[in-house]
Amino acid sequence: MVRLVQAMQAEGFAKAVLVASNDPAAGGLAKAAALCVPTAAVDHRSFGRDRAAFEAELLTPILAADPDIVCLAGFMRVLTPDFVRRFQGRMLNIHPSLLPKYPGLHTHQRALDAGDAQAGCSVHEVTADLDAGPILGQARVPVLEGDTADALAARVLVQEHRLYPAVLRRFVAGDRSIIQL
Repeated sequence: MVRLVQAMQAEGFAKAVLVASNDPAAGGLAKAAALCVPTAAVDHRSFGRDRAAFEAELLTPILAADPDIVCLAGFMRVLTPDFVRRFQGRMLNIHPSLLPKYPGLHTHQRALDAGDAQAGCSVHEVTADLDAGPILGQARVPVLEGDTADALAARVLVQEHRLYPAVLRRFVAGDRSIIQL
């Protein structure tokens, strides 16, 4: 999220109107505030298993900010089809694998366990199906001998910080062609 906001502010291709989190203690909220971006937090834990109620509360600050595009970054909640439909075609997410491989969690360990020679990250449009929307960009990193999930994750994160702003810059301009870094 920080790299997205920094790229938007430095290059002027978009304006960050809100950073929202489901965790009031998320470090990204303070970082966004330091970048002069409004923030909001809706703690999902207070809603139990009622995802629709959580999302209704989350929508309040999002709709008030009136975003053209919603960018998910580190948002670790599965969104309901109703929420996704509201932003269909204008919601992006970054995922730490070369989709369609390894949707969901524990992607780096899964790549290591499979003996993959490469890992990486993908930016995709969000659809109601988890990590299954159209891919807009991917960046690859080699899997090195002796890699741990943490070491691989650190190298992938460097690429995430390059890829997401590059994809967003093109998406804002109406370009949905796939970027390969």
